[in-house]
Amino acid sequence: MRVLTCVGARPQFIKAAVVSSELQRQGVEEVLVHSGQHYDATMSDVFFKELPLPKPAHELAVGSAGHGAQTGLMMERLEPIVESERPDWLVVYGDTNSTLAGALVGAKLHVPVAHVEAGLRSFNRNMPEEINRIVTDHVSTLLFAPTESAARQLASEGITHGVVVVGDVMIDLAQRVAATLPARPAILARFGMQPREYGVATVHRAANTDDEERFLRILEGLRRVDMPIVFPAHPRTRALAVASGAGSGDNIILCEPLSYLDMIALTARAATLFTDSGGLQKEAFVLHVPCVTLREETEWVETLEGGWNVLAGANPETIARNGRRLIAVKPSNPLSGHAAQAIVESLLGGRLRRPDTDASDEEFRRNVGLASR
Repeated sequence: MRVLTCVGARPQFIKAAVVSSELQRQGVEEVLVHSGQHYDATMSDVFFKELPLPKPAHELAVGSAGHGAQTGLMMERLEPIVESERPDWLVVYGDTNSTLAGALVGAKLHVPVAHVEAGLRSFNRNMPEEINRIVTDHVSTLLFAPTESAARQLASEGITHGVVVVGDVMIDLAQRVAATLPARPAILARFGMQPREYGVATVHRAANTDDEERFLRILEGLRRVDMPIVFPAHPRTRALAVASGAGSGDNIILCEPLSYLDMIALTARAATLFTDSGGLQKEAFVLHVPCVTLREETEWVETLEGGWNVLAGANPETIARNGRRLIAVKPSNPLSGHAAQAIVESLLGGRLRRPDTDASDEEFRRNVGLASR
């Protein structure tokens, strides 16, 4: 069996690395395509060096552009690759423009699409990621839901066949890395920090970075927190932060994006995480680090249980008030791991009944649905 994996952004590299290892273990051929959505060395190359990701067989080198132009160029460059490689499955991850482009190309070329992290919804259609999720789910053949609530959301939209609740692909990796950390990882010495005496912040979503007033309110909230805050910033966010005076005479320490291993180490020993990233919300939750989400909603509603995650939006008072939260009870973790094995077994289970054989698409979906667990 041949699987074509389409990735292009930092969180997708992390998720794909876990599944790639399992594909290799089970003897499945994988063709990795890198869209180039994230192309900076600190946002891309470092993940291929430190995670078990195969070298991309194809690089689309799309780079930055508006949503329509970027997605269209990805599709234009991906289509001949899919036609040439003739994969049994086209696998996409998450909710980026790379996700949408891969899903649409697969659907139009009648290659079954498998979506990892299906069924997540913020219910905010002003977010481009929300549109990407919805469209991808509705053209996919296999939908790998991380939680039961995600599967219920798909059912509410009329998607009931081909849905497999597999857990979350990032959980095992985060827990495995965290278990190997020393009490004071080296990354703390780099910033001169002591465990639980600093915060970590990341801001990258368009809603927070395209609106200068909103971004300034977030900075105001971070500045009110009575501890230093390490702020690894995407190149574009870093330029915005510098222009806004972040890191000049305040408690904010700006730095370049960190590798996966360093980011886990820094987060695991932090007092609080401030972020608009869905992946980091999850990782903070399983690492038992209180989180302040810089949005008004979250796809990971499970993280809100017990107050471990708080929705602060861009409200300076809410950000500052939740900057140091001591939570006595560790959260029960509904975000289960072991997802990679379930994903690969489902892909293997569906390979004999593809829509382009003598089975109808609906019959194929029913057969795949039997793999649900």
